Amino acid sequence: MPYLVAVTLLWAVSFSLIGEYLAGQVDSYFAVLTRAMLAGLLFLPLLRLRLLPRPVVPGLLVVGALQFGVTYICLYQSFEYISVPEVLLFTIFTPLHVALIDDLLNRRFSLGPLVAAAIAVVGAGIIRYDGLSDNFIRGFLILQLANFTFAAGQVGYAHLVRRYELTSTQQWRGFGLFFIGALLVMLPAWLLLGNPERLPHTTLQWSVLAWLGLVASGLGFLFWNRGAAQVDAGTLGIMNNALVPAGLLVNLLIWNREADLLRLAAGSVVLGLSLWVNARWPHWFARPAQS
Repeated sequence: MPYLVAVTLLWAVSFSLIGEYLAGQVDSYFAVLTRAMLAGLLFLPLLRLRLLPRPVVPGLLVVGALQFGVTYICLYQSFEYISVPEVLLFTIFTPLHVALIDDLLNRRFSLGPLVAAAIAVVGAGIIRYDGLSDNFIRGFLILQLANFTFAAGQVGYAHLVRRYELTSTQQWRGFGLFFIGALLVMLPAWLLLGNPERLPHTTLQWSVLAWLGLVASGLGFLFWNRGAAQVDAGTLGIMNNALVPAGLLVNLLIWNREADLLRLAAGSVVLGLSLWVNARWPHWFARPAQS
């Protein structure tokens, strides 16, 4: 849990940096490719394949391709069809994807995480709902693919760690494979869809990209996924939506953007309620089952 909380705050700051200094100014595919390359350079010197069980190697490549590569490509494509508030709104369905994918991998059906995830969706919706445009179906579907791949990456990484009992050393020694998998998706995307005329042209933009690559992407994804392997699916899904109030709060405090504080507080309370429901659910139903 501490890993997830720390990375939530880290990513909340990073999203504001993207909106202030990169969005609409730097080609999005180049920005994402640069993030993956810098993060890869951080971890590739540490890579030790001999320390990893053989099935983990392709598993980490797939996780990186999904959670970083496909997710970010779909995310940026969704902006072509829907507005920024709608993008933020539609990302709140990620907890449902997390709960369903976790059940699928474990060949079970758990109602508790789904109920908690649904409550988290309501909480994030209270914070972010600003109305919908008339033509949003295509953008909605693209973003749901992004939500699915991001959820699949998190749950898949946690599944690998638990199944093969990966130690802390094995995790950071093998995490370079995560970014190799992402690059296998991002590099072709940049070559096919990128705009080479919209590269960074200021020191500040390059500095923001360096921060996003080395810290937000490199350390951020490592610690987020390590945290994902330490909590249950319900908590993981809820923490995916904790970024909504955290991001708004950081933007309000640093850049003084207008925010509806009443909705922010109400939605945050509902998110807290979802965590409580997820924690209490097994206790509520354990006694009847035992009796």
